[in-house]
Amino acid sequence: MKRIILFFATIISLSSYGQMGNKDKMGTFLTTQSIGVSFQKFEGLNSRIADFPQYKTLKDHMWTLTLGSMKVHRNFISSLSVTGASSMSGDRDKKSSALRSLSGGIDLGYDVIPGDMIMLYPLVGIGAEGYQAQFYKDNSAVDFDVVLNSPTAQNSIRSVKFTNSFITYRLGLGFALKSPKHMGAIGIQGGYTGSFKDRSWKSSENQSLAGAPVDNLSRFHVSLVMMGMPHFMK
Repeated sequence: MKRIILFFATIISLSSYGQMGNKDKMGTFLTTQSIGVSFQKFEGLNSRIADFPQYKTLKDHMWTLTLGSMKVHRNFISSLSVTGASSMSGDRDKKSSALRSLSGGIDLGYDVIPGDMIMLYPLVGIGAEGYQAQFYKDNSAVDFDVVLNSPTAQNSIRSVKFTNSFITYRLGLGFALKSPKHMGAIGIQGGYTGSFKDRSWKSSENQSLAGAPVDNLSRFHVSLVMMGMPHFMK
């Protein structure tokens, strides 16, 4: 997951630098921020967790926050983005579960309604996504003194974490309304993200485990997107 952060942060930084030096030749450069919701069922992991009543299966949705950039040149669109997501669940004091992810992607598209007010743009791209699933048990019946005096009891009350990662393909469609002064836009973007292959879940230290459940990525998302021109281009 750290490599995903470094890789896409480097790409976005280099892209921004290049746009600063060539803004007149390269079209319009916009920064993007979006909030939304993502839907994904990890059926392999959930079916295994369901066999253990002390744990709760994962939710099928996460809330997302995305930061990125978009370049529009002669109606052709290229964009870079990094997304953090969380199921906003997981209570340490109860039987519960939490799912978190970090992803990044590169997308290409085309504005099919060129004009001063509206953008409608299909997108296609590739990316990478990393996930962490965490499971808490209800430990309220465990005696304090037992935990204090027993290393075994201390280990038994800890949460369990599993990780997974995917190389992905991305399909999307966006719609936006441009500001009258061409300084930004606001719109909606939806899409689908799939993995090229199924992947086994690993330990919290990213170690392979025998008999681990296998899942693929089949994720739908929708988000509100806000676009703005950077200060150095105004």
